[in-house]
Amino acid sequence: MWKREEAVRVPPQPATPPVPAPAPAPVQQVKAPEPSIARPEPIRQEKAVVNIGKSVIIKGELSGSEDLTIEGQVEGKIELRQNVLTIGPNAKIKAQVAAKTIVVEGSVQGNVMASERIEIRDKGSVEGDLAAPRVAIADGAHFRGSIDMQQGRGVADKQADHKPAVTASSPAAPAVQPASTQPSTPSSAPAPAGVGAR
Repeated sequence: MWKREEAVRVPPQPATPPVPAPAPAPVQQVKAPEPSIARPEPIRQEKAVVNIGKSVIIKGELSGSEDLTIEGQVEGKIELRQNVLTIGPNAKIKAQVAAKTIVVEGSVQGNVMASERIEIRDKGSVEGDLAAPRVAIADGAHFRGSIDMQQGRGVADKQADHKPAVTASSPAAPAVQPASTQPSTPSSAPAPAGVGAR
């Protein structure tokens, strides 16, 4: 049977002295952030590039706030003020184009305005006026039109040029004097050549 004395016995410990436990580190109080003042994590936006495929035809106005690659056809107006517009090798554009940066690999008929740069690559074709601080035309590219590369002028400034300017006359400007009503004497002014002389 079972003996009670044997179960309660504790085995003897070795004769080594006990090691003192390390002193606990001082406790610092840390305030938990208040839930009402929680700061949201900043949202990291990746540059999204939208693609318009070869079979897509758009007639009208195209605008947006993302980088855009066009492979299809667009007729009308394209406006991407703060973004990059890439006109792919299969694209056929008949539009007024305005963007931050424009890369032409296809065909464009219409004026092209960029606030930073216009690049026409070797297979690209533009028939229209270009307006940007920096313009690059690759060897083999086709271009017919004029180029305006004035520094510091953006797309908005170029569009403002197309509006008629109203100027006010200055009050300090000399007034045009009417012709004299007094008859002039023949001796005071010489007669023009061929008049009165025979």
